[in-house]
Amino acid sequence: MEGSSELLSGGNIEERELTTEMRSSYLDYAMSVIVGRALPDVRDGLKPVHRRVLYAMHDLGLQPTRAYRKCAYIVGEVMGKYHPHGDSAIYDTLVRMAQEFSLRYPLVDGQGNFGSIDDDPAAAMRYTEARLTRLATEVLREIESETVDFVPNYDESSSEPSVMPARFPNLLVNGSSGIAVGMATNIPPHNLREVTAAVNAFLEDPSIDTDGLMKHVTGPDFPGGGVIMGSDGIREAYRSGRGSVRVRARAHIEPLKGGKESIIVTELPFMVKKGGEGGLIQKIADLVRDKKISEISDLRDESDRSGMRLVIECKRDAMPRIVLNKLYKHTQMQSTFGVNAVALVDNIPQTLSLRDLIRHYVGHQREVVTRRTQYELRQAEARAHVLEGLLIALDNLDAVIA
Repeated sequence: MEGSSELLSGGNIEERELTTEMRSSYLDYAMSVIVGRALPDVRDGLKPVHRRVLYAMHDLGLQPTRAYRKCAYIVGEVMGKYHPHGDSAIYDTLVRMAQEFSLRYPLVDGQGNFGSIDDDPAAAMRYTEARLTRLATEVLREIESETVDFVPNYDESSSEPSVMPARFPNLLVNGSSGIAVGMATNIPPHNLREVTAAVNAFLEDPSIDTDGLMKHVTGPDFPGGGVIMGSDGIREAYRSGRGSVRVRARAHIEPLKGGKESIIVTELPFMVKKGGEGGLIQKIADLVRDKKISEISDLRDESDRSGMRLVIECKRDAMPRIVLNKLYKHTQMQSTFGVNAVALVDNIPQTLSLRDLIRHYVGHQREVVTRRTQYELRQAEARAHVLEGLLIALDNLDAVIA
């Protein structure tokens, strides 16, 4: 009771204005979300949870030539050592890195049901298995050569990399998206060959401008395909880090028996669901039911393992081109990808142009190569010291034996 009265009397109580405390606490929370959860690092293009999943899989030896392991085992390893949050968040991250329709170049090789473009959920983690893809090994290559800094994990029982060596520009190649407090990022994926050519062009001419880089990187390369309409939005996004890219589904018209024609959709804009609740098929069916589009007589999903094939059969007197334009107008067959290239540079969020993204990646690679070379030099010097000792011992063999 005496201690309680002392506290109540103000002995150990710090008085602060409520507005000051709210401002300080909210800012701390916002920065924690920005740095620790929502935004990727410009150097490796990964958020902490992605980095931890990949490093845990590397630590478990799940190389592309090794056997698959249960995803439940991987999730448990990540949660126990590096990411003390819900297992569902870790598994969702693992699943997304294995989906060919989510990542342009998947970093996880999944075996089992990892969901579909129809919004089907992945199977439970106890049923699915995974290992690293060959490209993922390039993200981790030479990590044992002291190429990056390691930091203590959440309970200081082990350590984890603060960033990956990332021997290819993952942020540009696979893109990223996330919502933080007061800001968001949305970076589209690109073709690996094009980005590599742009990096080489920057190395040859560090003063190269956006137009010069666009001779190599002509635009985003979305995993689901689609057709990009116009280049003005792309140029503005590459120049300033902000812009919009209009993407249409890839479709063509095929004749049917009886003089009818059908629209065949083979590719959809990025992140557009084909089936399921709120998917494209449901949207088209709703438009036909509400008589907003009356020229459609049948709708079939003939997709199989060879690819997507959505058949939209038109009535006999309909004009397929007009129907297609209505579909572009009223459905997700035409959508806009809003580019907002925000990434962490030295733990500070910045909006970056295409040139900025490449410049920071090249700077990171220079540091990785320098640190790897210094590590190899230290190893060689240590080996040389041992060999010098052996030579001295050989020169004085009798004294050594005696």
